Amino acid sequence: MLRDKIIETFVKVDDFCKTFRDEYLKNPEFLIESDIKTRNRATGLCDSEIITILIAFHGGQFRNFKHFYTDYVQVYLKADFPHLVSYNRFIELSHRHALVFMLFLHHCCRGECTGISFIDSTVVRVCHNKRIPRHKTFKGIAERGKSSMGWFFGFKLHLIINDKGEILSFYISKGNTDDRNMEAITKMTQNLFGKLFGDKGYISKALSDLLWGNGIQLITAVRRNMKSVALSNEERIQLRKRSVIETVIDELKNICQLEHSRHRSISGFLLNILATIAAYSFFPKKPSIKHHVEETNPKRLQVQKLQLQLAA
Repeated sequence: MLRDKIIETFVKVDDFCKTFRDEYLKNPEFLIESDIKTRNRATGLCDSEIITILIAFHGGQFRNFKHFYTDYVQVYLKADFPHLVSYNRFIELSHRHALVFMLFLHHCCRGECTGISFIDSTVVRVCHNKRIPRHKTFKGIAERGKSSMGWFFGFKLHLIINDKGEILSFYISKGNTDDRNMEAITKMTQNLFGKLFGDKGYISKALSDLLWGNGIQLITAVRRNMKSVALSNEERIQLRKRSVIETVIDELKNICQLEHSRHRSISGFLLNILATIAAYSFFPKKPSIKHHVEETNPKRLQVQKLQLQLAA
């Protein structure tokens, strides 16, 4: 079953990589000019093969990438990837294809806005709190922050999904960044419209006015010391179902392994997040919201009209 998923993923990734090479690499406007001469030799594994292997690992069947590559890919998938390299060489090559991976995620793994969106953030720890003073990989980059689960050291992943459970946009920030950060939310909502549902952490008059000017209505729950906001029955139901994004975050962390403390470089950390989101987009079944549509019964409508006339 895993091999069938790998083949399906490779076909989609390879089609995009061919388009990328034809449209971007052959166009001199997209190439970075530099005086440093570099060799551009073909590697044993092409970019589509590397991206496919990274996505396959985050599918949820394995917990250690080295074990996945050495004991599964090099043993059972050698016929599908005939030019496999060593584990250390694969790690070096994967960092070279971060740009292609990011473009693939942007063009092929995002969902479409349906007018109903949900926003939330989650912490991405890079080490245990006891190891913060001697942590070196993200020293000066990651920051301490506080969530509902306590203090942590790392980053925040901000997510926006639609009612089908598809990820529309994401943003990575430092751990001490507020969820209501204007810059982050503005970039995430560039291509959105309709209603955006969030928790109480997104209550902000300035943020609501900013989104309203961009054609987006921010709807959040209210605190106890606040006046209730007039909402329709449909909006109240959708606000109650905001937990669907928490289910998506749970799958990203517990199935796709979004968070771990084995990062040895910043590029490896970013690749891990890209592969996690890409692997989630290939899930055949995602957490979603079912919309119940009532059938229009003529007799029922007549009864309702009579009831209204009697009440008047």
